[in-house]
Amino acid sequence: MDMEQWARVRRKVLIDGCSKRSVMKEEGLHWETLQKMLSHSRPPGYRRVNKRERKIDAYAEWVQGVLDSDREVPRKQRHTGKRIFERLRGERGYEGGYTAVKELVAEFKAVKREVFVPLIHRPGEAQVDFGHALVNVGGVLKKRPFFVMSLPYSDGFFVQVFERENTESFWEGHVRAFKFFGAVPGRISYDNSRIAVARMLGGRERKLTDGFLQLQSHYLFKEHFCRPARGNEKGVVEGIVRYSRANFLVPVPQVRALEELNARLEESCREDLKRRLRGQRACKQELLSEELQVMRQLPLAEFEACRVQATRASNLSLVRFDSNDYSVPVRCAHREVVVKGDCERVRIYRGDEEVAEHRRIWDKQQVSFDPLHYLALLERKAGALDFARPLEGWELPERFALLRRRLEGEHGSEGTREYIKVLRLLEKRSLKGVEQAVGRALEMGCARYELIAQYLYGEDQEAAVFHLDGREHLKVVKVACTDPGDYATLLDEENGREEVA
Repeated sequence: MDMEQWARVRRKVLIDGCSKRSVMKEEGLHWETLQKMLSHSRPPGYRRVNKRERKIDAYAEWVQGVLDSDREVPRKQRHTGKRIFERLRGERGYEGGYTAVKELVAEFKAVKREVFVPLIHRPGEAQVDFGHALVNVGGVLKKRPFFVMSLPYSDGFFVQVFERENTESFWEGHVRAFKFFGAVPGRISYDNSRIAVARMLGGRERKLTDGFLQLQSHYLFKEHFCRPARGNEKGVVEGIVRYSRANFLVPVPQVRALEELNARLEESCREDLKRRLRGQRACKQELLSEELQVMRQLPLAEFEACRVQATRASNLSLVRFDSNDYSVPVRCAHREVVVKGDCERVRIYRGDEEVAEHRRIWDKQQVSFDPLHYLALLERKAGALDFARPLEGWELPERFALLRRRLEGEHGSEGTREYIKVLRLLEKRSLKGVEQAVGRALEMGCARYELIAQYLYGEDQEAAVFHLDGREHLKVVKVACTDPGDYATLLDEENGREEVA
């Protein structure tokens, strides 16, 4: 029974003078209930009730001892309420019910549960954490990490999903978050992840990883690391991790590529800035605008969120990075190269020249081939064309297969070599452009490399135009028209010399 009805009934009888019988009928009350309402100013539930003695209370000290001993063992091997009940029945002769045991255990655990002090969230301070969620990318379902940066003052946040929780994703998450907010927080709170902390030194002291120091040196923010097992120090971002998973990643996202999902997540974070939380004087976007006034401007140069590794290409024109192999042009075999790997791509450099680019592989002991890297070698070793592993699975338009049959049918092994020369046009030109040139050559009935190259490159050459600008004298030059009769005279003279001879 609610307080509103309680007050209404008392007012009808005690103030308005309504009969008890009529009030009982109107309110649907029993006589004893009405008497209780008239005797007390508020329902009995509002009054303290004397606690009655329970059977379980005689065993309270023993139960407390069991719970205290559990602190010394792993969490998964600690007593449940059900197990304590079984032991009480079997070892202590307890004759009461399970509910009483469960309630006593809950009471003891509540007493031991830590209580936290509400923290102040100053403008321009951030918290960072990783969560995990199932994501279907290109038909592959697996648990993937997602990066979260939260600004507790405005409650703005930024979320991105990555293939792996590592230094590169840690870097990239910060770069994208800073770009999203448009500034750099003055202080950022973290847990003690191995990505950032190389070694715990005691208290608040940490030996930081080179990867973290590189990021910090570029953006110049202050770090704050929480005490172990003290998640409340960055409780806001942990709440955002749960919120993001429940609201942005349920149901399980199904996308063709992570770029698609991350674009969607960024838009969701932007839309969320329009919300106004309970108790806040303004929406998130307005509070964020205030925060930006005390945050650092973004550096002119963006942080290069990639791991750099110097290595040497093998005799198979392969470069190893993060336990996987990536191809380079055969001219780079046995040469020193530099590999730059970020969350999406692996780029390989020979000096200042970028010689190769691959999509990053996240499995182990895999190989990424670019067929174009091996065509120069195959031109010299044409017999290996059908057995070349880098060309396995290379799907080309049907016109290329027709071209090869035509060339090999007319010229044998030399035709194979010429076909490879045509493929090498793909090193500098688009597949569509080369395919069109091949098609035109086949239509002309002359499927030779020279003609295909002429079609391909001829389209790029503009006809030369002679302009009279700056050549005013040429405008007044008069050139006489040629008389065809002059050619006849020349022919007569030529015929006369032949007769004399």
